[in-house]
Amino acid sequence: MFRSKNKPQPRAPWNKGKLVGQKSPFTMQEIWSIRTRLQTIGNRRDLALFNLAIDSKLRGCDLVRLRVSDVASGGEILSRATVRQRKTKRPVRFEITERTRKSTQDWIEKAQLTENDYLFPSRVKRFPHLSTRQYARIVNDWVRAIGLDPSGYGTHSLRRTKATLIYRRTKNLRAVQLLLGHTNLDSTVRYLGIEIDDALEMSEQIDV
Repeated sequence: MFRSKNKPQPRAPWNKGKLVGQKSPFTMQEIWSIRTRLQTIGNRRDLALFNLAIDSKLRGCDLVRLRVSDVASGGEILSRATVRQRKTKRPVRFEITERTRKSTQDWIEKAQLTENDYLFPSRVKRFPHLSTRQYARIVNDWVRAIGLDPSGYGTHSLRRTKATLIYRRTKNLRAVQLLLGHTNLDSTVRYLGIEIDDALEMSEQIDV
């Protein structure tokens, strides 16, 4: 019995040519570039999605499943909200700033959503709300629109953005841990990508 001389070609690694690992958080300039563009083109849904993603610091799977009742009560957007995370099953609280409250209210009114509706319903009929894949594509479009390389950014960029800014300004890891809903501090350290220089700088500020 003869065997074929043509050996099957090995499959290319899924990450070939792709940047993997932690996705970069957005800088203040990049935040305002995206926000200004969404305001200019009048995309109320994306503006609310973008602002709420930054404020909430939620994972994409939790963000897309938000219902109006999670962020609003009696027709008013809450200044603080609580959501149970799908990954850890633990509740996490987050602030909703005035800017985000306004953009979220504008979107709810435009889309004529009720309290029981998903905050970001899908435009694809078989999905009741935005899927994480759809969300990722939307973020990709935002990044491209302001001239950034999409391979360096993703949905976790939005989750990391405000947490990173808080850490850089306060160096308060415990506060960031609580805001991200991490169960232990090591997870927060890895998530923020804190380097040894950061640790040494913190240590130098304490004289015992």
